[in-house]
Amino acid sequence: MNSLLGRKVGMTQVFDDNGRQSVVTVLEVGPCPVVQVKSEETDGYRAAQIGFVPQKKQRLTKPMAGHQAKAGVDPVKVLREVPLEAGDDAKAGDVLTAALFDGVGYVDVVGVSKGRGFQGVVRRYNFGGGRATHGSGTHRGPGSIGMKVSPARVFKGKKMPGHMGNDRVTVQNLRVVQVRADENVVLVEGAVPGPAGGLVMVRKAIKKAASAS
Repeated sequence: MNSLLGRKVGMTQVFDDNGRQSVVTVLEVGPCPVVQVKSEETDGYRAAQIGFVPQKKQRLTKPMAGHQAKAGVDPVKVLREVPLEAGDDAKAGDVLTAALFDGVGYVDVVGVSKGRGFQGVVRRYNFGGGRATHGSGTHRGPGSIGMKVSPARVFKGKKMPGHMGNDRVTVQNLRVVQVRADENVVLVEGAVPGPAGGLVMVRKAIKKAASAS
């Protein structure tokens, strides 16, 4: 298994044995109980359904409460599926912790970016804006968006004012600085998407060697 659910705690700095500073994001990763295991025979693919964030039983629907009780796990609020790797023998009721990332050099972090609401093109796409001199009527406007007589329309994908943020974002190849398995905490170098307290998925890096270097 290569992925766990977690929560972004915030950012801080740490120093290594040589006094070099690293700016890191603190991630609370796990514990994640395995609620269900899907197999090729019954579902057509191999995956594990894992949970995160303890929840009161009375806050779950009866079908969901029964689904989790069948696995013998404490009630959880969030459920996600993660693929199983060759040789994984996870079973319902297992509890996964940050120890999964011991010895891992790089991870990918998936989260939801902060929502910024409706924004103009200057903030949304870093447009330069119009003239700033007195009398200009297009200080932060996008400028001309149309075409000539032909094709006489605005092309799809034109950068325009609109909703900004609140998107699923994946940041790849973040170096793992520390793994504190006893605290279920992983420190990764750099920033990850979302606010403090936001839900994230942490997985072993896909495009870079995951082993520690």
